[in-house]
Amino acid sequence: MLVGVGSCLSDPLTFSQKKSQVKVIMCFLGDTGMCSSAPGLVWQGPLCGLGEWEEIGEVDENYAPIHTYQVCKVMEQNQNNWLLTSWISNEGASRIFIELKFTLRDCNSLPGGLGTCKETFNMYYFESDDEDGRNIKENQYIKIDTIAADESFTELDLGDRVMKLNTEVRDVGPLTKKGFYLAFQDVGACIALVSVRVYYKKCPSVIRNLARFPDTITGADSSQLLEVSGVCINHSVTEEAPKMHCSAEGEWLVPIGKCLCKAGYEEKNNTCQVCRPGFFKASPHSPSCSKCPPHSYTLDEASTSCLCEEHYFRKESDPPTMACTRPPSAPRSAISNVNETSVFLEWIPPADTGGRKDVSYYIACKKCSSHSGLCEACGGHVRYLPQQTGLKNTSVMMVDLLAHTNYTFEIEAVNGVSDQNPGARQFVSVNVTTNQAAPSPVSTVKKGKITKNSISLSWQEPDRPNGIILEYEIKYFEKDQETSYTIIKSKETAITADGLKPGSAYVFQIRARTAAGYGGFSRRFEFETSPVCKCFSLLPAPRQKYSSVVVCFFFFPRRCGYSKAKQDPEEEKMHFHNGHIKLPGVRTYVDPHTYEDPNQAVHEFAKEIEASCITIERVIGAGEFGEVCSGRLKLQGKREFPVAIKTLKVGYTEKQRRDFLGEASIMGQFDHPNIIHLEGVVTKSKPVMIVTEYMENGSLDTFLKKNDGQFTVIQLVGMLRGIASGMKYLSDMGYVHRDLAARNILINSNLVCKVSDFGLSRVLEDDPEAAYTTRGGKIPIRWTAPEAIAFRKFTSASDVWSYGIVMWEVMSYGERPYWEMTNQDVIKAVEEGYRLPSPMDCPAALYQLMLDCWQKDRNSRPKFDEIVSMLDKLIRNPSSLKTLVNASSRVSNLLVEHSPVGSGAYRSVGEWLEAIKMGRYTEIFMENGYSSMDAVAQVTLE
Repeated sequence: MLVGVGSCLSDPLTFSQKKSQVKVIMCFLGDTGMCSSAPGLVWQGPLCGLGEWEEIGEVDENYAPIHTYQVCKVMEQNQNNWLLTSWISNEGASRIFIELKFTLRDCNSLPGGLGTCKETFNMYYFESDDEDGRNIKENQYIKIDTIAADESFTELDLGDRVMKLNTEVRDVGPLTKKGFYLAFQDVGACIALVSVRVYYKKCPSVIRNLARFPDTITGADSSQLLEVSGVCINHSVTEEAPKMHCSAEGEWLVPIGKCLCKAGYEEKNNTCQVCRPGFFKASPHSPSCSKCPPHSYTLDEASTSCLCEEHYFRKESDPPTMACTRPPSAPRSAISNVNETSVFLEWIPPADTGGRKDVSYYIACKKCSSHSGLCEACGGHVRYLPQQTGLKNTSVMMVDLLAHTNYTFEIEAVNGVSDQNPGARQFVSVNVTTNQAAPSPVSTVKKGKITKNSISLSWQEPDRPNGIILEYEIKYFEKDQETSYTIIKSKETAITADGLKPGSAYVFQIRARTAAGYGGFSRRFEFETSPVCKCFSLLPAPRQKYSSVVVCFFFFPRRCGYSKAKQDPEEEKMHFHNGHIKLPGVRTYVDPHTYEDPNQAVHEFAKEIEASCITIERVIGAGEFGEVCSGRLKLQGKREFPVAIKTLKVGYTEKQRRDFLGEASIMGQFDHPNIIHLEGVVTKSKPVMIVTEYMENGSLDTFLKKNDGQFTVIQLVGMLRGIASGMKYLSDMGYVHRDLAARNILINSNLVCKVSDFGLSRVLEDDPEAAYTTRGGKIPIRWTAPEAIAFRKFTSASDVWSYGIVMWEVMSYGERPYWEMTNQDVIKAVEEGYRLPSPMDCPAALYQLMLDCWQKDRNSRPKFDEIVSMLDKLIRNPSSLKTLVNASSRVSNLLVEHSPVGSGAYRSVGEWLEAIKMGRYTEIFMENGYSSMDAVAQVTLE
């Protein structure tokens, strides 16, 4: 027989399911033990039969009342019996679940095996915002599913009073209204509904990572994760908002961020508890309250630091976990060693360092009178090796002292807290008397009158004569002839060296003598005699029929001067490198490859950065040795700022590490607004990194291609001016770039261009633009001067050629120089005198500057300081940029050919001289009989 149907109960039934919770919002049941015994159940209302469903109440084997709804109209055809619930509030849930428990009669067990009998029934729902939607038509209900029984009962089961319950669960969603009705349709089955339970799932409120997350109803989609923000519990803070995700099954997943107990509180049992007196916590990131370090205390709860005891101190940069310290005691057992006017001091560290490791030493020097006994500060002429303050070693040498003079040296030990207790400073004194000494070297030499056979010089007395100067010795020789020299002795501070060769360079050195002997020679001073004449060989232009044209220009002292160093950029650089004519106030580039230990160069020129100060955010490219990333750098006492980070990949060789850091050794020597700035290196941890300023717009060639035609001519000239300014700085320092190209220029958000990529030949070997030359090695052919390709003669003048190509790239918005020509075709064309044509809409003044940079004779190319000056004039006078290169003069060929120089091409000598930019010499040519091109063509070297 069928068991009868129950009553309708609801709410507040909540039960756990794994880590989730299920909230029952409606329950109809026949077994009172399944639902009605739960606390807080509220009557929801009956199921209403619209057809032939019957509510039947009975008792079970324990005589407990049970209720069912049943229908069994299997004898009649076309059954359509409906059972409808009252209105059910979904309580905000957009997805609900219906659990059915029912029994169903096996049709085959019925008498005669009725063909109209069914073994399924249908379940429907209808959404409504209120209870007024009860009386609606059947066709407005939405079908949830056809429900079939896994097990059906027979007449035998009825006799044995066995109830075969089926349990089926279906879900409905997404729901968009406040509530809904459920309906069950019988179409001819023998069925009894024993239990209907309606519920939704939710993630229960929880405290995780010190953040409270509220009850959260799951989403409408079975795969949806709902992001839920948590709220930090009392006395906790967060840097990243805590979040978790509520899954469709009611489980908390994917926690993000967390709360931390604020300073003065520690986490215990998932709460923040106050630090007791005598304990402190300085930062939310500290794990727990710590006991006050030695020589410090606190009497308050929730302390974030501890106070130092009397006579103990903390440096401002000391962490609060560090013990309080005090100044050190005096150094011990100081001894001295006097060598003429030099004194070497050595001592033993203090017995008490004050509890600190940052002990250093300061040397105070006093010069004392032997008559009055009074002392005064030594002054700035004394040199301390290695230094006067911040000494880490327990020894120092003082040089350039005065001879026969009494000195007192005070050696003081200091540490990080010495400044906070000046009265506690202690030192040890050493008294010495210097010996007789030779004079110091002459430091300043001036040239006087110079003729073709003589040079007059004068100089100042040495800074430290150390006695009466008896005489001077002047040594001089012709440059590069050092083994054959002449010495002149003089009691005056001036001499004239005669009998010299015209137009030749001579090197002079001077030293002084006192009763103690000769001092050291001065540095080398180089001067040149006046020339008699100077000859220029005018090389032929393409297809000239003459082999060469040689012109002799006569110079007279009253009309012109001559400086070889100024006329030959290579000579000027050599002097600069070797220190022969070192300009005051100009820094000199030092090649890191000259260091026996490359690591020494890195540490000398690049600042070491702690890896913890760097945050890598994303990969922005790939370099030869590893990834290039963007990130942020936070240095002590400074704001965090963006940087670019080159990393050295894992598994590197020592050579790769040396080459990688070699670029930093070069970059670290430069300090200019148009040179990429090195922030520092990371060498003491892995990965090894080079950290530079971050340039938002990347490489100049790519940036220009992306923004084709978007800038004014003045903006483009401003970019070129910045590049030229950076190259002037490098040239002044004696550095030759060798790979100047738009791809190696970086540009920031303010359109400031900065020269980068200082890898030298290493970069060229792996440059896709490079090609092998006949002399071996790889160089970027399209950007390289002819003499550098043919003879590997790299100078600032070859960098100027490359700068001209960069100008062309900028004015053509990143177009590839020489287009698709092969490297060999480029070499041949340039050698024959062809040059790139003017870019479209290029001002004539800029294109003329490009052509000047591409002069075959490197001595004829402008210097970078001249380029900067010229661009400044153009920027100050924008109207000069309005004249464009005439489109009709831009030949259709890929390159433009210079006019040949020959007698058939020009009507007069003056026209020819103007064409080669030597028009100022027309008068001299005429005075010396060269009045026709035929006469010029007959000039010989002699």
